[in-house]
Amino acid sequence: MSDQELLDKIELALNNIRPYLEADGGNVKLLEVSEDQVVKLELLGSCGSCPMSTMTLRAGVEEAIKRVVPEIKGVEAINITAPDDPNARLPQTMM
Repeated sequence: MSDQELLDKIELALNNIRPYLEADGGNVKLLEVSEDQVVKLELLGSCGSCPMSTMTLRAGVEEAIKRVVPEIKGVEAINITAPDDPNARLPQTMM
C-alpha cells in the first residue's frame, strides 16, 4: 500500500467518527504516520482541552482507525495535556 493510500484510509476512518467529535465541539487533524506505524494526530476544538480526550483517543479514534487499517500499531495525540498543566496549550479553533 502506498503512503497516500494509507493516509486516505486513515482519513476515511476519521471521517466515520468525526460527527461524534464535532457534536461535542471537537475534531482531529491527521499529522503523520511514523515509520513504526503510529498515527500522530492533533486534537482540535474542545477535544484539545477535554479531560476525557485520552479515553476518546483510545476507545474511539484508535479503534476506528485500526478497524479500517489493521496494520496501524497505535495512535498518539501531540497535544493531550492534563487539565491542570500550567504549560497546556489552548486548543486551536476550527476554521
